[in-house]
Amino acid sequence: MDIRLTNSKTRRKERFEPLDPDNVRLYLCGPTVYDRAHLGNARPVLVFDVLYRLLRHVYGAGHVTYVRNFTDVDDKINATALARKEAGAAGTIEELVRERSDETIGWYHADMGALGALRPDEEPRATEFIPQMVAMIEDLIAKDHAYAAEGHVLFAVESFAEYGQLSGRSVDDMIAGARVEVAPYKRNPMDFVLWKPSSDELPGWDSPWGRGRPGWHIECSAMAHDLLGESFDIHGGGNDLLFPHHENEIAQSACAFPEGDFAKIWLHNEMLQVEGKKMSKSLGNFFTVRDLLDQGVPGEVIRFVMLSTHYRKPMDWTEKKREEAEKTLRKWRSLANSAKSGGKVDAAVLEALRDDLNTWGAISALHELAKAIDTLQRHEVPQEQIDSFAASAQMLGLLEDNAQMGAWVFDGAVDRMARQTDLDALADRLSEVRRAAMETKDFAEVDRLKSALVEAGVEVRMSRAGVELVPGQQFDPSRLEGLS
Repeated sequence: MDIRLTNSKTRRKERFEPLDPDNVRLYLCGPTVYDRAHLGNARPVLVFDVLYRLLRHVYGAGHVTYVRNFTDVDDKINATALARKEAGAAGTIEELVRERSDETIGWYHADMGALGALRPDEEPRATEFIPQMVAMIEDLIAKDHAYAAEGHVLFAVESFAEYGQLSGRSVDDMIAGARVEVAPYKRNPMDFVLWKPSSDELPGWDSPWGRGRPGWHIECSAMAHDLLGESFDIHGGGNDLLFPHHENEIAQSACAFPEGDFAKIWLHNEMLQVEGKKMSKSLGNFFTVRDLLDQGVPGEVIRFVMLSTHYRKPMDWTEKKREEAEKTLRKWRSLANSAKSGGKVDAAVLEALRDDLNTWGAISALHELAKAIDTLQRHEVPQEQIDSFAASAQMLGLLEDNAQMGAWVFDGAVDRMARQTDLDALADRLSEVRRAAMETKDFAEVDRLKSALVEAGVEVRMSRAGVELVPGQQFDPSRLEGLS
């Protein structure tokens, strides 16, 4: 089964041929864990989650290794830890950094879990791979690709002739367009830090160049090599990482391990906008995944909206898309309510995903499958058709029974969308009673039904167009039993 992916390095769509079909390996640059993940941080997670699901489907769950790291060496983490220490918190600075990292990693797991993202096979922390980083830096110095200066170690960009190949820019262009740190100890303005000194009040590790900490770029190279080897299949992240982070990763790894290829394919997703504008705190449109979840937006809805745009196109989060996604998912869950496990994934859904992770095309195919089921009388729909629809949606991480996925599930038990069929019937009943009351002017039954629905945690919306019942966060379907 062919999979075609757009390789950022070659700038073309290529047929994916794993280095070892029994061990398909992929690496995603994970978060720097200093705070909550914002909505843009979720996009590469969901893109790689779909890729992970597809690869597991094609090659087998036991034949795919997915690594996503945590960067827990960072000035913002250090600042929080120092502030806590100054406020009287017990423990060393390293212990307080670990405490802060544990806290934010817990948030990250909860938030990504709410979006239905599967956990990677490996989630390395940078602080757990310091010896591998030091060894790699020593090797780069020995091979004349790096040099020590004033307690720092820097990678010598001019020593790697292919530098700039990923981003497609020359070193001169990069210097002209980049914000490079000016330092007297640099031989070339583009040389980047592999190791830097730490003061006594900051976290640090012993090294041949004194007490210090690693630069950002060396972390991913060392972790990827240790867990995936000198050559692996796919590396990715947001296109904001393409330069300098991924460019620098290639340079370090290619020079340290010249016999390997590092990553064979590079995948980069486009950025996210909100209502047509770049997400920015200054514009007041910046929010985290948790902000949306706390507002009652289900994780599955967030996932649906994000996957409705191809990963290589800018994705625009809008309130209209959110509303449409919620309506669609409620309908789909109703159609798939009787689905059994083991259904066959629809060929059109698979074909879309195999074509450069075309999630938009896969969702379009799901719409067609839902339409076909909806046009049949419920009792005439073959069970295998319903099972296939559910299995096809689950290839995208949709219509799964996942108690983490936000407001669809309350108290870990009640699936609000699965109950919508009952609410639709009650909405029809309330509409009939309301029409009769308009003629008789006796609204006692309308009030009785409405009060019972509200007490069960249902929002009752009545307009000229009809009646809509929306389950709220305190929805208790048991209180609707016997209501007629």
